[in-house]
Amino acid sequence: MEGILWKWTNFWNGWQTRWFILENGILSYYKSQEEVNQGCKGSVKVSVCQINVNNLDNLRLDLVIPGQQHMYLRAPSPQDRQKWLVALGSAKACVDSKEIKVAVLEDTNSLSHKKSELQLYCDLMMQQVHDIKSAATAEGGPELQKIDDASSLLTATCDTFVRTLEDIMKLANTTSSSLLYEMPVPNLASKINGPKAPRQSISRSLSQENR
Repeated sequence: MEGILWKWTNFWNGWQTRWFILENGILSYYKSQEEVNQGCKGSVKVSVCQINVNNLDNLRLDLVIPGQQHMYLRAPSPQDRQKWLVALGSAKACVDSKEIKVAVLEDTNSLSHKKSELQLYCDLMMQQVHDIKSAATAEGGPELQKIDDASSLLTATCDTFVRTLEDIMKLANTTSSSLLYEMPVPNLASKINGPKAPRQSISRSLSQENR
């Protein structure tokens, strides 16, 4: 996916338009579409970012690498923001199991990050369902084009929601396996029944009873 987003630069220059390209899990930005061949101004690996939305600004989306980097962005329209959110979420959901395993070892908050993304997609789905309902019950008859557009977004969001849920299950299983490896299960039978007598002493006691 590619297109124009407004990026916060600094308090002097404020929001500036940049050309963004999302490819192979990397979000890169350029000064303009015409200057793509001159190299990107910056890039970020989506899989290590938190995706945040601003509840007061329906154009805003932020990419945050905890403790390192913030990228504040604004889309041209709410529909464009939804498309970017779904695309970015899909890029995160495409992380393979090896990368997920490394993320668990390196970042203990990976599971909580995925849960926050799941909540984000849940909110998006509710908003998209509301858009479909509003378009279907509009005065003057159903607005078919809006229904079709919102339905396409809803389908993409649902797919991303399911993939993110699968990632959470993988992370949970990986975390559980590591805990089991680090915490061996105690021998409960020995605690209940007491220590077992050596086999040799048992056989001797039996033979003595039979004598």
